[in-house]
Amino acid sequence: MSAALGLFRLQQVDRQMDQTLARLNVIQQTLGNDSELRAVLDQVEAAKAEDARAEKSLREAEAAVQSQQVKIEQAESSLYGGRVHNPKELQDLQSDIAALKRFLSTLEERQLESMLAAETAQAALQHAESALTELQSRRGSEHSLLIGEQASLSKKVERLQVERQAAANDIPAPSRELYERLRQQRRGIAVAEVTDNTCSACGTPVTAALQQSARSTTQITHCSSCGRILYAN
Repeated sequence: MSAALGLFRLQQVDRQMDQTLARLNVIQQTLGNDSELRAVLDQVEAAKAEDARAEKSLREAEAAVQSQQVKIEQAESSLYGGRVHNPKELQDLQSDIAALKRFLSTLEERQLESMLAAETAQAALQHAESALTELQSRRGSEHSLLIGEQASLSKKVERLQVERQAAANDIPAPSRELYERLRQQRRGIAVAEVTDNTCSACGTPVTAALQQSARSTTQITHCSSCGRILYAN
């Protein structure tokens, strides 16, 4: 077995490990990210507050109309009840009743406006709550799938760790140190396979002599351009 073959096999395991850990990180971020849910919850809370305000305003408008109607009834009772006989007092009562009725019209307009505002606020609240229910349902389904994938990938990491340990045990310490150093320097790719007489990592042509050297069981050969370890089967 060439000196580079063991390192190439170790890199294959490490590449799978890197991809698996990267996916696990994405899943963890997705499961922990509640910004969308928080935004919808904020909308629901704002809609609830507006609905409560509109309902309070409507109750106050309704109470004002009812109070005004009672005042009118009392004034009309005095006017038509036969207890007042003085023409001046009767005239004043008629004027008061006319003023009370004019203001009642104003209060009824305010009540109508409050009623429309309350209906709008209620519709907005229902819309926000529906959006929340839909989001929670969708996230629940998505999260269920992600949690299942997370468990599967975690088991895969455990298996790859065992494979990596087995692969690393067959490699001399100096070669492992060189491999780890190149992995850090070359974005995770320390070993480049020779493919079609070129370095698969950087595309530099590899001479026949270098390819033969890369098959050596005792020495490690580097790409003349990128410096990665060359592996030739």
